[in-house]
Amino acid sequence: MEKGIQLTKNLEHLKILMDNEFTLICSISELKENVGRKFIVGDIEIALFKVSNEVFALSNICPHQQTHLIYDGFIEDGFVVCPAHGWKFNLRTGKKDSGSNGLQIFPVEVIDENIFVKVTPKEMKW
Repeated sequence: MEKGIQLTKNLEHLKILMDNEFTLICSISELKENVGRKFIVGDIEIALFKVSNEVFALSNICPHQQTHLIYDGFIEDGFVVCPAHGWKFNLRTGKKDSGSNGLQIFPVEVIDENIFVKVTPKEMKW
């Protein structure tokens, strides 16, 4: 009976995610540890990383020269390092290693090995 209860809870959680604009991106088995992958949701590029069995979603576009290469960066001490010019971004906050603004981050949920991300356009403050 417990399996049925867990399935019901997962289905309820899945409905909440879908109602809140989360998108199914991939299965966790499709990600390699410390290796990024690029995905496009609508017209927004995201970089997905699995580090110590946690999943992080960030903008794939480095603010330095608008290079679309964050997914190809390497992981170092909780940061992803842009392969183009070496800028470092915190996987949890998206901030540069100096603490200033950096990459947009996106909420991630994992249900039954499936990764869901809430991808929203960056809000411009004029």
